[in-house]
Amino acid sequence: MKKITTIIALAVISFTTIGCDRFLDIQPEGKVIPTTVEDYRKVLTSAYAKYPAHKSLSVLRTDEVTINENISDFNVYREIAMWKDTNNDSATIEFPWVKFYSVIFYLNQIINEGSKTMKDSPEKQQILAEAYALRAYAYFDMVNLYGKPYNNATASTDRGVPISLDIDIEAVLSPSSVQEVYNQIHADMSKAEGIMVEQKQTAGINYRFSKVSLMALQARTALYQNDWNKALFYAEQTLAIKGELSDLNTSSTAPHHYMSVESIMALDDVFDSAAQNLSFASTELISKYNNTTDKRFAMYFEKNGSKYKIIKRGSSEFKVSFRTAEMYFIKAEALLKLNKLDEAKETLLKVLKNRYTAEGYASVQTEVASMNASAFMNFILDERFREFAAEGHRWFDLRRANQKEIKHTVSGKEYILQPNDVRYTIEYPMSAKKNNPNL
Repeated sequence: MKKITTIIALAVISFTTIGCDRFLDIQPEGKVIPTTVEDYRKVLTSAYAKYPAHKSLSVLRTDEVTINENISDFNVYREIAMWKDTNNDSATIEFPWVKFYSVIFYLNQIINEGSKTMKDSPEKQQILAEAYALRAYAYFDMVNLYGKPYNNATASTDRGVPISLDIDIEAVLSPSSVQEVYNQIHADMSKAEGIMVEQKQTAGINYRFSKVSLMALQARTALYQNDWNKALFYAEQTLAIKGELSDLNTSSTAPHHYMSVESIMALDDVFDSAAQNLSFASTELISKYNNTTDKRFAMYFEKNGSKYKIIKRGSSEFKVSFRTAEMYFIKAEALLKLNKLDEAKETLLKVLKNRYTAEGYASVQTEVASMNASAFMNFILDERFREFAAEGHRWFDLRRANQKEIKHTVSGKEYILQPNDVRYTIEYPMSAKKNNPNL
């Protein structure tokens, strides 16, 4: 009976038009009980289109921004900036939960039913591979929002998130451990790797997974698990296929633009228009840049009175999930942790040569040359702060590498996220706990 209910539920899901997106071609529409590869491509496109824009919310918890209190939506977001995850004001927006499991529901349908009804073909393999990869990505994001940072000594007992692999909409799920979630991520990535057909996706449909974006996810996952050998391996494998960097001394295309030579996958709306309107760049973030020699500064920020607005746009042109610069950063960090300091420096300098003026780069080279391992690790984190500003990396980087103190002032009152604060792990949303007593 549950299976019938699920099929009926899927049948009445409307793949409503998301709006003509000429950059990312996400336009699912119509109603269908899927059976063919064409049907399941529509289901998969709907899953991509529904992927939550959680990174825009996570930026508000970081040291990257301050809140603009003079906009109408201020009360919707202010408690996020206060790190208040319990007993929220009813107006406060929640971090996504149902949206993640809605996407996973679509993917489970593809994996469990599409594998049976689609005729064997390369298209079937690609659809299934993308479904496994996107499910792995969803669980990776969820466990890094709602679970503790990966710690090999405690991951088997640390609370993660519920794992749902079926299409039973009546199931009541209980949380799995962080280790169990990562095990599922690896299982899905492995299945995707075995059947993925497309090496790279072309611009316009590069919101979809491919072999190279799957390797980028494998590299990021290994980094977060402190598996330095695998992080190095997958970063190098990714760069062997897609290693171009955008030289900001000669190119006006932002490195996070979907048409940039650096774009590997462009799914995430990492800094949407709501977050952009709501915030100013923090003094701490602005202070990290040399605004005359760092070419990123003028590309990322715009003066607004006495403050700066982050202009890493909130539009589909600037969706970004993986890009080549990240792979160089992962490679550099992995090499450093493997006691290969000189190689680590050489790797990161390849990126920085494309980010600073010739004069600025010469200064950076000199600075880096004298660094020991500890100083260079701090430098990597500072450069990640600069490079990936408002791209959704900072909250996860703070969690995994430096759970430092952060201060936000909201409505004239100072709020403090203490070092190693429990609020570095976001509470399950209240709506989720109300709907599921097992949480």
